[in-house]
Amino acid sequence: MMAEKRLGRGLAALIGDVGEEGEPVVKRRASIEALRPNPRNPRKSFSAGELDELATSIKERGVIQPIVVRAVAGARDGYEIIAGERRWRAAQRAGLHEVPIAVVEATDKQALEFAIIENVQRADLNPIEEASGYHALIEEHGHSQDEVAQIVGKSRPHVANTIRLLKLPEPVKVLLRAGKLSAGHARLLVGEADAERIAQRIVDTGMSVRQLESEMRKSGVITPQGPSRSSAPAKDADTVALERKLSNVLGLDVSIDHRGASGTLHIKYKDLDQLDAVLRKLGG
Repeated sequence: MMAEKRLGRGLAALIGDVGEEGEPVVKRRASIEALRPNPRNPRKSFSAGELDELATSIKERGVIQPIVVRAVAGARDGYEIIAGERRWRAAQRAGLHEVPIAVVEATDKQALEFAIIENVQRADLNPIEEASGYHALIEEHGHSQDEVAQIVGKSRPHVANTIRLLKLPEPVKVLLRAGKLSAGHARLLVGEADAERIAQRIVDTGMSVRQLESEMRKSGVITPQGPSRSSAPAKDADTVALERKLSNVLGLDVSIDHRGASGTLHIKYKDLDQLDAVLRKLGG
């Protein structure tokens, strides 16, 4: 299908005058009331300030780029928005009665793909919306992570790491949606038992991603390779033996992260009595 073949080229190709197979994309004007949002659009948040700013521009210059739509089955002159919901909402605020549209044929899967492409290219999605969109393409439409990456023009690791954000506790997701927490912060918190407390501390102190990573690394929560010890490379037999020997001497869990000629020694204690015992042994 025409739309399927032009997915990877983005919306500019989608609404071109003539498709690759010579099929025209139908362009016309339509009543603003004839359009309705796509319930599967991953973008759910539209700030009032952003819409007011765009509405002011539309009052001066009109809607320059057509809103991409598909016909609603069984509805005469009814259209579902595939891409351009923000322009449609702003046009209503600007008092327009008609807007330019580009009518294309698209399945439910393609409509979701186009919506994600536009929003990702414009950086309009918050990280949770982006993750939900990728997840829907995989779980509901059978795409692999590699295919999703190709569709949206991102790397496979980016897609995988973004989807992992859906595992965060809901209070952390709320901060992420509101822009109080960055995706970089959130990726470090995935799988952390104390994620909610750490997230609120980040918001309260303005801690950077680099500061968070450094602090978590020092406390043994993460390693330089990633957000959990399970992602670290396997340790050699000599290092494991040395860890075991030190654990037996100290009576506590000991971990050694050895990199070249240097490394880090972690000794875990549960209370101050254990800490005092370690200090006495080291001092003796």
